[in-house]
Amino acid sequence: MSGRLYYQPIQEIEPYCLPQFQTVDHHLQYNDGGKGAHLSLQNSYEQYCTLESSSANGSYTIYNSPSTVTFSPNGSPMSQQESQSYPPDLHHSPDNAYGSPMSASCITNDASDLKHKLRELESVMLGPDSDIIDGIDSTYQSGTNKGSPEMDSGRQIIGAIAKGDLKHVLIACAKAVSENELLLANWLMYELRQMVSVSGEPIQRLGAYMLEGLVARLNSSGSSICKSLRCKEPASSDLLSYMHILYEVCPYFKFGYMSANGAIAEAMKDEDRVHIIDFQIGQGSQWITLIQAFAARPGGPPHIRITGIDDSMSAYARGGGLGIVGKRLSKLAEQFRVPFDFHAANMSGYDVQLENLGVQPGEAVAVNFAFMLHHVPDESVSTENYRDRLLMLVKRLSPKVVTLVEQESNTNTAAFYPRFLEALNYYTAMFESIDVNLARDHKERINIEQHCLARDVVNIIACEGPERIERHELLGKWRSRFTMAGFRPYPLSSVVNATIKTLLENYCNRYRLQERDGALFLGWMNRDLVASCAWR
Repeated sequence: MSGRLYYQPIQEIEPYCLPQFQTVDHHLQYNDGGKGAHLSLQNSYEQYCTLESSSANGSYTIYNSPSTVTFSPNGSPMSQQESQSYPPDLHHSPDNAYGSPMSASCITNDASDLKHKLRELESVMLGPDSDIIDGIDSTYQSGTNKGSPEMDSGRQIIGAIAKGDLKHVLIACAKAVSENELLLANWLMYELRQMVSVSGEPIQRLGAYMLEGLVARLNSSGSSICKSLRCKEPASSDLLSYMHILYEVCPYFKFGYMSANGAIAEAMKDEDRVHIIDFQIGQGSQWITLIQAFAARPGGPPHIRITGIDDSMSAYARGGGLGIVGKRLSKLAEQFRVPFDFHAANMSGYDVQLENLGVQPGEAVAVNFAFMLHHVPDESVSTENYRDRLLMLVKRLSPKVVTLVEQESNTNTAAFYPRFLEALNYYTAMFESIDVNLARDHKERINIEQHCLARDVVNIIACEGPERIERHELLGKWRSRFTMAGFRPYPLSSVVNATIKTLLENYCNRYRLQERDGALFLGWMNRDLVASCAWR
């Protein structure tokens, strides 16, 4: 679930004026906005194989596998009979059916050499008399002939490969990468290529992107992949269409915006002048239903002032600067006869200073952190600790309410291997939930998952230091940070909770909503995925 820059799809004003968007007094349905990374309606799928992320030179051919989708360098699909020779700056494994960038140090391009290396590895792991590459021997299958822990581990891995246990093999490969066991890692990457598919089961699709991250990490090309991805965005209109599809098929983003808007509406119900500071406003879609709700408030609407913060990179998704957001929201406010001002702050959220916020005397301030704070570097990345500095700066504003919506995941300071396990667990639940709500044959599925989720997965696995911008924390850690900054919990309204429960009735019953310690958690089956809370 990408939280980078472009959460909400642009929508015209008119669709938000339909009857399904109710007011706070009638159980608000904040049915707007969306969260996801960069999306596209192009028919082709631009693979990571098009990225300049390899350290080796050469021209290699990729062949199709029946279980995978193969694409040429320009993103067009190749037929089963076709193969495509790649230019010298991109290095590929011939067995890489879905197009992972490979360097010569990762997997050999000579089939006989590769088989020799696999035999060598097999001998090391299982002994010189084993014959596993061509088939699992009867001794292993019967479970006898116990050996050393290394041999047992090797048998377990080979058994997992034989059974198609993709999750086990992914974990084994990550462990090999973390322990710098290059021969083992290369062999497992070779095997994984036969098991993953961007169009298969949820774990196969996720496995394709996790394998991409492992390959990038092994080749120290993670930052190159992420930078190249940012340079190859689809057209803005296509990107926004994909965001909207993802927003509609999953309740995570509606849940986040609905809970945040509900807390703000409750805190500001008696205020005449409201100033909302959104630290990553994106398209501004989150505020459309809130403006409508304030318009219907008994006694008349307050004067609303919104400060939108967003750096220049978001202009791509909008098709222009923050002025587009201001005009759209101003038009809506005028239509509903709500006094309104918009203040643009064109900068990254963690660079903001008090003077950039335009706070005026007599305003009641609400601050919104929706899927944003996990991108702000903390003490593990920078001695300046922007994450805590930003919270302390906001506290100086004496806000009536501060809303926090974040992925419930622990990928910030965790070392590589436990971080990989956490990402595997988290995104498995995410991909499974998408699979239930979006038909397997949906023609845009690959693009939705690539542009919404894949780059986050690659960033978490492949990158370190300042280049790793996906740094999620569990709510317990956020609670500690807010408490240290001087905040106290602000209980979420029971009306909002009831509205969200009603929302979930439109989705699969495997989604679950829980309220714990003053916060709301939305999850898939037994896994929490998004947490929402408010502070003052």
